[in-house]
Amino acid sequence: MPLTNTKIKNARPSSKRKRLYDEKGLYLEISPKGGKWWRFKYRFSGREKRISLGIYPDVSLKHARDRRDHSRQQVAAGIDPSRARKLDRKIARLAATHSFEAVAREWFSKHSPNWADSHSSKIIRRLERDIFPWLGSRPIAEIEAPDLLESIRRIEDRGAIETAHRALNNCGRVFRYAIATGRATRDPAQDLRGALPPSRPRHHPSIVEPKAIGGLLRAIDAYDGTFVTKCALKLAPYVFLRPGELRQGLWVEVDFESATWRIGSGRMKARRPHIVPLAGQSLKILKDLKPLTGSRNLIFPGIRSPRQPMSENTINVALRRLGYTKNEMTGHGFRSMASTLLNEQGWHHDAIERQLAHIDQNSVRAAYNYAEYLPERRKMMQAWADYLDFLKASRT
Repeated sequence: MPLTNTKIKNARPSSKRKRLYDEKGLYLEISPKGGKWWRFKYRFSGREKRISLGIYPDVSLKHARDRRDHSRQQVAAGIDPSRARKLDRKIARLAATHSFEAVAREWFSKHSPNWADSHSSKIIRRLERDIFPWLGSRPIAEIEAPDLLESIRRIEDRGAIETAHRALNNCGRVFRYAIATGRATRDPAQDLRGALPPSRPRHHPSIVEPKAIGGLLRAIDAYDGTFVTKCALKLAPYVFLRPGELRQGLWVEVDFESATWRIGSGRMKARRPHIVPLAGQSLKILKDLKPLTGSRNLIFPGIRSPRQPMSENTINVALRRLGYTKNEMTGHGFRSMASTLLNEQGWHHDAIERQLAHIDQNSVRAAYNYAEYLPERRKMMQAWADYLDFLKASRT
């Protein structure tokens, strides 16, 4: 006699497992502790076999019968339900580790510890926003160039050409990682070379005309904001660090005796330690500031919280107060200023690049040579500081 919902609800456990039979191989198994499992008994290749169809009441009587009927159809078609279920689980496991998103996140977890936090956050945010929603669940080996291009086009269509190029580059690295780990055989990103319009290189606005530089330096000397901000503004042209590297500076990194500022790899964009030889002018700025903030860790603490560095917008806001628009000068522009003029003055290009902490294409060499050209860099930094002072003093 077929089961009813009432009979199932009223069924009580006993000291041994017991079964309440429905029909066509379906029955409910009740454990001594009261658990109730749906089972389906069938014969395949002359052998009696059983599979679970779920737990009651999560799986109702109706749903259990539906699952039973599906399994019976598989048997009639020559498919073993137990074997089919194992295969489905295997496919699901493969999908979980072979999907584009799974491979991308694995690649990211392997490489992101070597990147600056700001760099790694941009990459994963780009993938999560622009790639995963459309390709994330797809098996990575099945993604073709047109599939990838469709996702990249969405970025291009909103006018973010540079982001589209960066996303394509990121995807290419994911595909190459998949090839290396045996989950793909080719990189479709290679087929998309030339598919995107070229991106216009973005340059940080900077002042590079000597007379205008002198005017900027005099304006900085006349800045009437906080002393900490003024010191950061005055130091920026001499050391041409990235704004984040400057504002997060620590007193423990500065050695006044050796006139050296040594920044650990954790704070650098390329995740490699960096040495800044300090000219006499830079040392004076830091010595003037030390009585005010030297008892703390941060050289340039924020106004609201001394335990946090000054805001990332502080330098730019100060430049705006001095009358320089965002299209004329930025905190990052001090780097372009130094790079342009030092190259024009004939300093060794590699020494300039090393002082700018630009990434060496030979990553192995760069890892061991972060102090490369240091004697020349010391001479260059002092000569650069003297040149800036000359521009500041000259009004012609």
